[in-house]
Amino acid sequence: MASSGQPRIQWLGRWGFMLAATGSAVGLGNIWKFPYITGEYGGGAFVLVYLACILAVGVPVMMTEIAFGRRGRGSPIDAIRRVVNESGRSSAWSLIGWMAMLCGFMILSFYVVVAGWSFSYLWKMLTGGLAGSSVDDMAAVFGANNANPFTLGGWSTLVTLLTMVIVGKGVQEGIEKNVSWMMPGLVLMLVLLIIFGVFSGGFGEAVRFLFSFNAGSLSSEGMLAALGHAFFTLSLASGAILTYGSYLPKGASIGRTTVSVAIADTVVALMAGLAIFPVIFANGMNPGEGPGLIFMSLPLAFQAMPMGTLFGILFFLMLSMAALTSSISMVEATVSWLCDNKGMTRKSASWATGIVLWLISTLAMLSFNLGADWTLAGKNFFDWLDYLTSRWMMPLGGLGMVLLAGFVLKSETFRDELGLAPLPYALWLTMVRYVSPLGILVIFVDALGLYPVSFAVHWPVLLAILVIFALVGETLSPRLRQALRSR
Repeated sequence: MASSGQPRIQWLGRWGFMLAATGSAVGLGNIWKFPYITGEYGGGAFVLVYLACILAVGVPVMMTEIAFGRRGRGSPIDAIRRVVNESGRSSAWSLIGWMAMLCGFMILSFYVVVAGWSFSYLWKMLTGGLAGSSVDDMAAVFGANNANPFTLGGWSTLVTLLTMVIVGKGVQEGIEKNVSWMMPGLVLMLVLLIIFGVFSGGFGEAVRFLFSFNAGSLSSEGMLAALGHAFFTLSLASGAILTYGSYLPKGASIGRTTVSVAIADTVVALMAGLAIFPVIFANGMNPGEGPGLIFMSLPLAFQAMPMGTLFGILFFLMLSMAALTSSISMVEATVSWLCDNKGMTRKSASWATGIVLWLISTLAMLSFNLGADWTLAGKNFFDWLDYLTSRWMMPLGGLGMVLLAGFVLKSETFRDELGLAPLPYALWLTMVRYVSPLGILVIFVDALGLYPVSFAVHWPVLLAILVIFALVGETLSPRLRQALRSR
């Protein structure tokens, strides 16, 4: 389906999309969050459930987003509007695109502050500013870094500038060319850090921790964490993947590409665990340290190890690059929409977006210092951005996408775009209609604090719920499709 206006620029090849989409998925979530939540929820058992959730929820939703993007050849708003119009449905469904684009921009508004921590710590590692003899000392360094608005604001401004410079150069010259060296560079640094970990004295314990399955170590809360992280790690429902999909050449297989990105994202997360946990175990630290694992425990461990400064520099350089590839993807939807709908050049759209982003991110940055007391319902500005996006907008956007694909649009639309054989297509449709919506609903209910995490959930119970959900859904499917299509 062709879009109006000039032909849309495309990636130079499937490899370019893979690197860009993997760069979007591989961010601080993989290198910062995945290791510490793995530590909190029992290691190998958590990893196994996480992998199952990637397959059951992440891959089908990601395929759906890419298919929307390539079919509609536009920003999330334009792509969804074109696809629903093709099926003769109401353009009101494009509100899902508006929410996805806004969600990505809001996430980036506080993400650049967090990404600024990575760049700040890289500088501190280079200049010897991470000296300390205890976790409390490192906590003091972290607190002092956040307490100074000029320091924290300077690093978040740097992230904003770098992001806009790269995005402003275009899809091929800016995004594709930069991720083509950033992602291999990130993997190379991870390999070096793993080699370092092999000789640290804690590698064997780290491997056992990550890959040994002990069902008794995983709680229902851990299962929910695995499900939630599987959804969010792939940058779903934030406009990034859909927009990147709009640049995907027609001949590229969406199924193979999606699976490749999911595998790459998961491998990088596991590699991060193999790079981080040996250092943690070798120094007798707690793998379930929580969010402070990267910024408080690891710098202390690097100090105590031979060549620790060099590998600490490598680690925070890698963390900074991962943060930058994600920030590039999250702003692309907004820039794409401005170019397509407001007649702006790419550079003008990038810098206009950057100015607004800088203003909003400054408010988020001030939440850690001068504006810490500026609260509403107990949350500061940073907390509200995080809360609204992660607990409301992303789950609702993801649910809207799969309902559209599974029940509203003509079946020929996605059968044609995905190009799957009958059996894989039927499997995708089943996942999108029943498995993914149920998973997203569970994430949504849990994020709102309504799910009784203390209640022990066993796999037979989950399977029975899924079967009942599918049977009821298939029974009601004709009525549901009719009701949704009438809107």
